[in-house]
Amino acid sequence: MKILITGGAGFIGSAVVRRAIADGHQVVNLDALTYSANLENVESVAADPRYAFEHVDVCDRARLEAVFAKHQPDAVMHLAAESHNDRAIEGPLDFVKSNITGTAVLLEVARAYWGGLPGDRKDAFRFHHVSTDEVFGALGETGDFTEETPYDPKSPYSASKAAADHLVRAWGHTFKLPVVITNCSNNYGPHQFPEKLIPTVITRALEGKTIPVYGDGRQVRDWLHVDDHAEALLLVLHKGVLGETYCIGGDATKRNIEVVRAICAHLDAMAPANTPHADKITFVTDRPGHDFRYSIDSTKLERELGWKARMPLDRGLEDTVRWYVDNYGWVERIRERGFHSDRLGLVKA
Repeated sequence: MKILITGGAGFIGSAVVRRAIADGHQVVNLDALTYSANLENVESVAADPRYAFEHVDVCDRARLEAVFAKHQPDAVMHLAAESHNDRAIEGPLDFVKSNITGTAVLLEVARAYWGGLPGDRKDAFRFHHVSTDEVFGALGETGDFTEETPYDPKSPYSASKAAADHLVRAWGHTFKLPVVITNCSNNYGPHQFPEKLIPTVITRALEGKTIPVYGDGRQVRDWLHVDDHAEALLLVLHKGVLGETYCIGGDATKRNIEVVRAICAHLDAMAPANTPHADKITFVTDRPGHDFRYSIDSTKLERELGWKARMPLDRGLEDTVRWYVDNYGWVERIRERGFHSDRLGLVKA
């Protein structure tokens, strides 16, 4: 299969690119290379003859049409999105453009392309939209998000992703475009942009800086290793029922402060400082509208497609800390491009 993956130079997108190539697929990586994209993330597959890269924004209809005409993909996996809640609060219209307008433009280009395919290829075509659990809003002390949970987004970011989900469903219902949607929990792992919670904690600790935690750190998140997520996404692309939604979670719910302390413990073993790294934890003013708790029930995905997250959280955190310790130059090269972790604190996590 030849898969067009949007946002393939980003954190999750690059994991999907690497996994798809490993599984024997051809991949067209389409990315606008905005601040959080990094072609180093796909360096391991860049020389593979099955890999191609296109520097294109999903809002650019003419260039999208040219990419579809040139590469003739069998499927689309749409991961390109603005995803940082703090940035959404600072500049919400950027999220409206990328996440809503960009999705609408991509849907229209994909629809025209799909409509012109010959019978067998048209029947086999798939459009997989990758979304977030944040579209469901926030949970109280108990319960889980499922595919039946009503949408109740609380932030500009989650509202923009909810709108994109609705557009995908509308194109599926109105135009019969063969679509499938997934909603995932918080991802973590190697190659994650340094402004996200886990890499923020790791990099600031390695630099001897304070480790900022929003509020009292009691917010609860379900943590999903990015490699588990990539596996699930490709499974849904191939075997998911058209028109259906699948929730993907890591079955690993923890309070933010528990995750931060676990990271500090791993850092104490791998990169010890004069005092325990946890001594650097500092509680900071919470961001506006910070959702309290997310948790996903992946029963449908397990029951229908046989998928279940395999990476235990503590081992995944240990592996992630090790990667950042061993690959700190990756972070430094991002800083050379103008990003500074002091500008923004923590994200949706």
